[in-house]
Amino acid sequence: MRDHDELIEVDDPAWPLLLQELSRTDVPVQVLPGDPVAGRTSLLQLQVSARSNLGGIVLNCGGLLVDGGWLRIFGSPGDAGLPGLAEINAMPSTFDPSWRPDAGLVIAHDVLGGVFALNGGNPHEAGRPGEPGEIIYFAPDALGWETLGAGHSAWLSWILSGGLQEFYENLRWDGWRSEVSKLDGRQGLSFFPPLWSAEARQDLSAASRRAVPMAELLAVNRASCLQFEGIDPGFLGAA
Repeated sequence: MRDHDELIEVDDPAWPLLLQELSRTDVPVQVLPGDPVAGRTSLLQLQVSARSNLGGIVLNCGGLLVDGGWLRIFGSPGDAGLPGLAEINAMPSTFDPSWRPDAGLVIAHDVLGGVFALNGGNPHEAGRPGEPGEIIYFAPDALGWETLGAGHSAWLSWILSGGLQEFYENLRWDGWRSEVSKLDGRQGLSFFPPLWSAEARQDLSAASRRAVPMAELLAVNRASCLQFEGIDPGFLGAA
């Protein structure tokens, strides 16, 4: 086990380089203020160093709001506006060397109830696609996990290069920015007909939308996956 100093006092921390990348992107990204104590605690529990983008985000900020909050990348927030990575993943409040995320680490949610997760050491045993250390996405319009073919750093660079625009091309509607701006960090959008239905796929703009707690949205998505696909997608986040 590595202690705080080994994880934090590194010669080549990722955070300054990530700040440079954030300063150059045309994608709207808000860097939220963080809680240094919570960040250190999460870093110790995760046993990742400040050399990684994951470690840099957890240690230095409260999270990243991308595209006005459409995507929430979790860190260690100083207030209750956005859940932290520790809360989302139900991490113990004090260091527990036996704790591991069962299937992988939930690193981000989108307003649709989509989930980005970092695969653990044995994704196939956990019923997840992809390779260890790969980012996968639970798609609420397809009710299943999809591989993205990238690790955490490459995934983040893809986001900052504008990758979300094509990724969500068929899931955004006229005026989405205005609707998303009214949500808080613990809310998502529920659609009727649901995103996975033929009606929504045919004309998403005609679907009705309402703000709901993200926990409710995730629970509905998981239950729908079980009911219609016969598969439990597993843990989607505790928020």
